Amino acid sequence: MSDPIIRAQEILAEHRDSIDRLDAILVYTLGERFAQTQAVGKLKAEYNLPPSDPAREATQIARLEDLAKRANLDPEFATKFLKFVIQEVIQHHKQHQDC
Repeated sequence: MSDPIIRAQEILAEHRDSIDRLDAILVYTLGERFAQTQAVGKLKAEYNLPPSDPAREATQIARLEDLAKRANLDPEFATKFLKFVIQEVIQHHKQHQDC
């Protein structure tokens, strides 16, 4: 019979390995997302479009809240996270316009 503490440590290590893989996915996904938003920022700067789009942002927030609910994730957390990302994107877009 195996030691329960050792087994718990093995299970904990498996969970942590999974978390580490998911963190890597999140980072690479955010990197790709920001690459796309950088392209949008350049396009907006080129055509003198505003750096933010409140209607698009509202649509995205509603969409993300729905996705969060279906994924059993706190919609309030998901909204805060998206708003943080959107603010960062807007800052990038403003930087493109200043160039």
